Order: sequence, then structure tokens, then C-alpha cells
Amino acid sequence: MSLAKGNSIHRDFALDGCRIVIQQIVWNSIHLICLPVALHKSVQNMLEFNEVNGELGEILLKKFTNQFRIGYVKSRGYVLPEYYRKFGQRVEELEVRDDDLWVVSFPKTGTTWTQEMAWVINQDFDFEGAKVPLPERFPFLDHTPLFDYTDILPNLPELQLPLFVSDSVTYINEMKSPRYIKTHLPWELLPKQIREGTKKPKIIYVARNAKDTCVSYYHHCKILEGYSGSFDNYCKLFLGGSLCFAPFWPHVLNFWKRRDEPNILFLKYEDLKKDLPAVIRKTAAFLGKDLNEEQVDLLAEHLSFARMKSNPAVNYEAAIEINRRFNLTTADGHFMRSGQVGNYKEVMGPELIAEFDRWTQENLAKSELTF
Repeated sequence: MSLAKGNSIHRDFALDGCRIVIQQIVWNSIHLICLPVALHKSVQNMLEFNEVNGELGEILLKKFTNQFRIGYVKSRGYVLPEYYRKFGQRVEELEVRDDDLWVVSFPKTGTTWTQEMAWVINQDFDFEGAKVPLPERFPFLDHTPLFDYTDILPNLPELQLPLFVSDSVTYINEMKSPRYIKTHLPWELLPKQIREGTKKPKIIYVARNAKDTCVSYYHHCKILEGYSGSFDNYCKLFLGGSLCFAPFWPHVLNFWKRRDEPNILFLKYEDLKKDLPAVIRKTAAFLGKDLNEEQVDLLAEHLSFARMKSNPAVNYEAAIEINRRFNLTTADGHFMRSGQVGNYKEVMGPELIAEFDRWTQENLAKSELTF
């Protein structure tokens, strides 16, 4: 390249673990500036956000915004509440500990069930400790970004939020080890220390068939997150990857392909329903715990749907009551609804079932995952 004297050119590339900036100020005068790799990586790990547009974006704005949810964004391909902008980088930079225990899932796939099972096993059957509300002892990392109370609290001074609700990231940062952490975030949005493998906490991922997940998530969003639209439009959002933490199949498959990593256990809701004692033993082995049959039976009883639904420490009835009391949502219902496999048949017609089945087959064609 021919340069006139006084021209200035910049080049930026990687060399021997550094970022090299070449600046040619005058003829044959080259200056090298070596920037730390950590600085370059921090730039790479900065989250970017995009709007959710089109027909599905319109449905979200019209039928799924309210006092605590003003809109939606996408980051690394996944839909999140607008409020996540404030917390996303803090999650990205979260200091992970090797003795953490994480339960990760797409919403309404058996998360609470799996949390309670893992906590009781890892805490050596401390049923007295299990009377503490699950969100307090096994907090939800992305809880606060889901519910923006900024404009609500000044008008409701009697609404006092605990730290695990008002700032779930800070609450988790301040917990003593071993920490128990729940998240619905996909692999791509987990803290960078997990993605990069610098920290390897135990991670239990639980998945469920798409049709039952959609129906359960629909009811959940009505009673807890303020969705006011129809079931048909909700299914459009689900199939179109336009609900919080969607798209569904990439969320599931990115953990399925990591199922053989020693710090990851992949479970299925359907297996918990079919043979809960077997899943208890499998989870105990993953956690390095040796259980006898009496303990397995005891825990299976504790985790039965009837016991879970009536257990105030895990049934989230208190959260639903707060929504009703302060008129944050208006729909009636329960957090734990039916707990059945195949419940979708009661609300989905043949054409919609066929559409979900085609969509499932297309996404699972190249994997060995079945439901």
C-alpha cells in the first residue's frame, strides 16, 4: 500500500495472547500497543440487546405487558424482559463457585420438583431446613429481571420485598457456600465462568415435552406474569420462540449435547413421573450421596405431587396471594396445577397437536433426545 506522509492507519488483530494495535503515523513509523487479553474478552462478553419485532412482538406488547413488565428484548438469540438490560451484565460477570449447585431449565418443566429433590439430598435430608421457603434457600437468579417494581413500590409502601426478590443477583452473591441457584437462562446467557469452564459447579438440567410445557407455562404466565391474551396466541409465541427464555428447543438441546460432561446431569420430567425413586438414586449418585432404600422412599413421599402442592415452602401460593392482594395480576389459579404427562390433550386440538409434533420432529431429528 502506498501512503502519503502524514496519513494515519489503524490495524487491530490478535498476536501471542495480546491485542495489537498498529498505528502508522508517518512513513515507516509503527507503534505497537499491547492490550491485556482480559480487556479484549470483557468487550467480547458485553451483552447486546435487540428489539422483538413483527407480529409476535406486537402480541407481546398488547397482551403481555403490565405494571411490572414494560416490554421485551433479545440477547444472544433469546427473549427476555426489558428490565433484563439492567441485570444482564451482572449475571454475565457473576462470581461462580465450584461448590455451587445449579438447577437450570426452561420454565415449567419440573424446576421446583428438581430443586427440592436436589436440596434435600445434598443437605442430607434436613427436612427441618426444608421448611424455609424454597426461593430463600434455593434462589432464582433471574427473578428480579422478570418483575420490575420500580414504579409500583412508591405507590405501595406496604409491599415489602425480600432481597431475593428485589435484587436476586446481590442476594446470591452474598450467600454462604454451598449455594443453591435456580435459573431459566439458556447456556448462552449463563455466567461466563460456567461457559468458559473456569468454574465447574454441579448443574442439573431438567426438560419436559414441548406440548405440556407450553400449556403449563401458559397458566403460569396468566397467574404470575400477567399474560392477558388467548391460548392460541400464546402457542404462536411459544412456537415462534417469543416468550421469556425462548426459543425452547435451542434451550433444551444446548444442555442435551453437554449431558456427558461430568458436572452436568440431564433429567426429564417424564422420567420423574414414571419412576421417581430411580431419578432420586440417579441424582444422589451425581451429587456423591449414597442413599438407602428407606431414604429413597421417604424422599419420594416428600416429593409426591399431593405433598408438594400442599407444602407452603414450595407451592408459591404466597406469591400468588401477593399478586391478588395488590392487583398485580387478575387470573385465578395455582402454581402447581395438574402435574400430569399428556395434560395438553385437554386443551389442544388435533391440528395444534400435529403442528407441535412436526415442530418437535424437525428440531429433534439430528439428536437422540426423545420424550
